Amino acid sequence: MKLVQSKELTLLQLYHTSGEVSTTVTLPSSKSESNRALIIAALCKESCQLENLSQARDTQTMQRLLNTTEEVLDVLDAGTTMRFLTAYCAVTNRQCVLTGTERMQERPIGILVDALREIGAHITYEKKEGFPPVRIHGFTPCKNQVNLRGDVSSQYISALLMVAPIIPNGLRLKLIGKVNSRPYIEMTLQLMQRFGVEAYWEENEIYVPQQSYRPAKYTVESDWSAASYWFSIAALSKQARICLQGLKPDSLQGDRVITDIMRPLGVTSKFTAEGLELTKSTTAECFEWDFSHCPDLAQTVAVVGAAKGIPMKLIGLESLRIKETDRIAALQSELAALGVPTEENNNTLYIYPRGITPLQPPPRPIHTYQDHRMAMAFAPVSLLFPLQIEHPQVVEKSYPHFWEDLEAAGFTIFR
Repeated sequence: MKLVQSKELTLLQLYHTSGEVSTTVTLPSSKSESNRALIIAALCKESCQLENLSQARDTQTMQRLLNTTEEVLDVLDAGTTMRFLTAYCAVTNRQCVLTGTERMQERPIGILVDALREIGAHITYEKKEGFPPVRIHGFTPCKNQVNLRGDVSSQYISALLMVAPIIPNGLRLKLIGKVNSRPYIEMTLQLMQRFGVEAYWEENEIYVPQQSYRPAKYTVESDWSAASYWFSIAALSKQARICLQGLKPDSLQGDRVITDIMRPLGVTSKFTAEGLELTKSTTAECFEWDFSHCPDLAQTVAVVGAAKGIPMKLIGLESLRIKETDRIAALQSELAALGVPTEENNNTLYIYPRGITPLQPPPRPIHTYQDHRMAMAFAPVSLLFPLQIEHPQVVEKSYPHFWEDLEAAGFTIFR
């Protein structure tokens, strides 16, 4: 690989000469599972054996901060780490300051802090009300029931659930209104159960009695969110046979739904002795999907639809506003650079590709907005024409060896 540097940014240039992809990929471990397992293990009274933990920067940050005695805990740009550690430090009476990057300090945390205060946490804001940095002063249990909006980030809900067993008399969490990202909440509860904790979810109320986590051995599965980019590559290739290793048919991860989403977009998947095999198939004429329960897949799917000339209606995108960037606005900007009109209305994104080959080579590099998923969602477009992507290092957040895996799959890369 060759580095192409400028004073302001690093550019990665990539293309694929044949458009035919045949490769076997060892996917990164799930960041979502890893970070939950690390919090649960830290709450166990005895040591747990965690295997195949993610090498992503977010997980490395979580491990480092759980093992430090420093007062200031800098989560960098790791939203999951910020939310989980806020609840963990509060309920375990760890006095500290939780901070992060400039963008992290723009991502709201007030709903979680309000809920923690309601059950007895003493938390103040160091700067702007409702946003990091936050200072944890301690915990005096005073209440065992809290109401929380169900349409906010599921990470707030998961953060409260994981610490609930160690709260005197447990916690009863009532979710108000529509519940988004339900599979992520279910993942949290199932991981808690793997470590001996029982919870009860009836309608919109989750009850976790006071109990102790039991040490266990747990092997983290590969990441279905990372797998989605290979589904995209299969969809945009001329011909594909891609084998993804480390995934499970009975996965805890909600993003396993990518197998259903990509079927009408031209990708067939099946489990074999070697792994999950992806091949090309026929494509639907139009597409609609509700991403309320799998928001991390929206960018990938939007780019595939635009590139294949499939009109799309993507709904349930509320949480994309508060991710690493405003992902709806970022998608609209970069699809416009590729010549594809879009329209956003009430967190629904409409994509109007022009004709059978709607994409045009962009007049500039693809902007990534400090968002790993923007880089990886647009990378498969290089199967159609050479592409430049700015700040390629953002993939370290979740898929550190993404570019190397693309090279092994026949992509030519200069950076």
